[in-house]
Amino acid sequence: MGHGGNVLNELMTDHREVEELFGRIEAMPGAGQELRDLVDEVTIELVRHSVAEEQYLYPAVRKYVEGGDRLADKEIADHAEVEKLLKELEKTETDAPRMRPLLRQLMDDVSAHIRDEEDNLFPKLSRSCSPEALDELGDQVRRAKSMAPTRPHPSAPDTPPANKLLAPGAGLVDRARDFVTGRGKS
Repeated sequence: MGHGGNVLNELMTDHREVEELFGRIEAMPGAGQELRDLVDEVTIELVRHSVAEEQYLYPAVRKYVEGGDRLADKEIADHAEVEKLLKELEKTETDAPRMRPLLRQLMDDVSAHIRDEEDNLFPKLSRSCSPEALDELGDQVRRAKSMAPTRPHPSAPDTPPANKLLAPGAGLVDRARDFVTGRGKS
């Protein structure tokens, strides 16, 4: 992830990538390492995306959008639920009976979250922010994604300033673990 452009284009491109991964998961008939690799890839993308939104997008929504606190709080609550599902998926074997229902719940929840952001939050932010501010937010989000954790940390803080202080350290540890294990390289 890291596509360029303003924050809305950046995040919508992320959304399309996650939807493409969901399509690949749905088309996969079996379990095994190929499914684990796809679940890991979805997890990495969703965690990095969520951390960046929590660090920069939602504070901007609070600042620029009328009723932004309520909107940001709802989106952060959605992220918390998704992160719990990702943690469950991380420790569930791909051939376990609960794997497919957990994946279905994840795909449904994330798809609803994407629709809500793109139909509601993004247009409001676009109307209330200058193009320059949206471009700067895009740069901030890309930097945050490059340093973000790659594994779910449901108990980690999800609002500034604590999330901006702790996420890079967790990200460093996660990327080191990923390097050693080869996770996310397929």
